[in-house]
Amino acid sequence: MSSTRYQHELRLPPTAAGRRLDQALADALPEHSRSRLKRWIDAGQVRVDGRIPRPRDAVTGGELVRVDAPVEDAVPSRPQAMALSIAWEDASVIVINKPAGLVVHPGAGNPDGTLQNALLAHDPALSILPRAGIVHRLDKDTSGLLIVARTELARDVLVEALTARGIHREYQAVCIGVMTGGGTVDAPIDRHPVDRLRMAVRSDGREAVTHYRVIERFRRHTWVRVILETGRTHQIRLHLAHAGFPLVGDPVYGKRLVIPRGATQRLDSTLRAFRRQALHAAKLEFVHPVDGRRIAVEAPLPADFLELVAALREDTKVERRS
Repeated sequence: MSSTRYQHELRLPPTAAGRRLDQALADALPEHSRSRLKRWIDAGQVRVDGRIPRPRDAVTGGELVRVDAPVEDAVPSRPQAMALSIAWEDASVIVINKPAGLVVHPGAGNPDGTLQNALLAHDPALSILPRAGIVHRLDKDTSGLLIVARTELARDVLVEALTARGIHREYQAVCIGVMTGGGTVDAPIDRHPVDRLRMAVRSDGREAVTHYRVIERFRRHTWVRVILETGRTHQIRLHLAHAGFPLVGDPVYGKRLVIPRGATQRLDSTLRAFRRQALHAAKLEFVHPVDGRRIAVEAPLPADFLELVAALREDTKVERRS
């Protein structure tokens, strides 16, 4: 187990007003778990306007927070030359189109071969930034767009924008079940009380809001567009399952394999072969952290997702003709 230090300074946004410090800090520093942040606060390694606070202390927004704490479970990251799909890039920001199957950063069971390793090879200067500048994460088996900051200033601005819900994140997903229309899931999320690898809807969890709209309906499935208002771990996967429409291929929140009765051979084989959650981060819009331009980036649907939609569409047409 290695040890390094995390040193960071930030100003809490106005939207934090009235929240507990540990909750506000968890939103402001999404790369760290709430339990880690609470340990740091309890240990006096977090100062708010120069004083040592308690996790439950309420904040008003605008406070200056300084963190200087050891990261005992940090995993050393080394550069590794790997192919990167860069959707957009300048001197301050990189937008990566991550393929499904690529882990974002090193951790238990994934010491290397991650996006973070690839980024350090692409730009060695990222080594001075937490998690090589990665602003937000995608699950290993979710494809699509994520933002990487190349400077400390850019990272601070983008993390603050993410906390203040100033970054538009749009996904596409295929769910099990036929939706009658779009909707919103407003249900707080936190770790599952028993299974620590899962998240759960909990009354004492962190606020989580997901909006979804129907793109196309099939016989037993629905293709949807999903917009995140917040960005909790596993939020889309959990929220859509909570609404009764789990994602195709989701091994954690999904149902067992669902193949419609009388499905075409193509759909049968496609569903059996689809071994990841059918979720793609398709669009990002954000204000450039340096020059203020509005940046919009889109990533086309990957081949496996396109094949899934095509097979579902063909199956629906065949069923309607019969």
